[in-house]
Amino acid sequence: MNAGTVWLRCRVLVLMLFLSGVGLTAQAHESRPLYIELNQTGPDRYQLHWKTPPSVPDRFMPAVSLPETCSAVGQAVRFAGTDGIIQRQQFDCPASPAGGVLRIDYPGPNPSISALVRYTTLNGERHSTILGPDRREWLIPEGESTGGVAREYLLLGVEHIWAGIDHLLFLVGLLWIAGTWRRILVTITGFTIAHSLTLILSALNVVRLPIAPVEAVIALSIVFLATEIVKGPRDSLTWRRPISVSCSFGLLHGFGFAAVLAEIGLPQTELVTGLLFFNLGVEVGQVIFAGVVIGLMSGMRHYRRRFGGSFAYVFRPEPVRLAAGYVVGTVAAYWVVERCVAFLPAV
Repeated sequence: MNAGTVWLRCRVLVLMLFLSGVGLTAQAHESRPLYIELNQTGPDRYQLHWKTPPSVPDRFMPAVSLPETCSAVGQAVRFAGTDGIIQRQQFDCPASPAGGVLRIDYPGPNPSISALVRYTTLNGERHSTILGPDRREWLIPEGESTGGVAREYLLLGVEHIWAGIDHLLFLVGLLWIAGTWRRILVTITGFTIAHSLTLILSALNVVRLPIAPVEAVIALSIVFLATEIVKGPRDSLTWRRPISVSCSFGLLHGFGFAAVLAEIGLPQTELVTGLLFFNLGVEVGQVIFAGVVIGLMSGMRHYRRRFGGSFAYVFRPEPVRLAAGYVVGTVAAYWVVERCVAFLPAV
């Protein structure tokens, strides 16, 4: 084995270790959000309920508060649930809290968790949002309107697809296998139609599947694509017709999107608008991410053509293909095991 080959393999190994670190770091953060629910239970009475994931230590336990126009009734109730610490507090709000600020206060830094906030009024209107770890305030919205619901659920869809690492890795695998612009367009269109179909059917309760096994199969779909990438282009259905993979597995990914939408909840008076714009937000986020990935791939090809010598080895398609396939496959295989353990009965 000559020195150039050894050096190349060392660099591929470093790349794999780096990507593994990125994947494991993403997995190490708590994936479950802080769940906050504000319900109007009477003309001037509201109940605030929040659930903190069990990974958050007591010294970082957050406190949630309403605008100053609301006053607490009695003492807050706190107890341990099966999936986190639950706290409840009653409030009297002579003036509606709409237009005021709901605050999340941590005694220290936010331990890298997002917050899922749901607000339900007495007449059944429902507002939801996802706050990133860097946001500690939420402006409580006024009554539902078509424009407000459209904007809210569009942003929710974009935020969800960008936070869904498993969906993004599956998308990267599809782009890699598709290769050409025409095949990418056809493949992504098939994926969009498939997951939009099951998202709508599931959100409307026409078709329902248990989410835990679905999430495990979604991870398995990434393992499948990673295996195909490692094996390389050949005469197989996946490489000849990547749309067959994007459509079939896209149906399952749609159920995953629907599970998140079920947690957020659809608006009471603008259900169609909420469903339509959440799905549109997923597509917008998907298109933006695909554009970034395609740009990176084009940049790699450009540098490979422009630079010679040892620098070009970093951008050679063969080492990158193998490194990406093995790293993504390893992370996805870990997810498969983790998600199966979560719903399989203990032996």
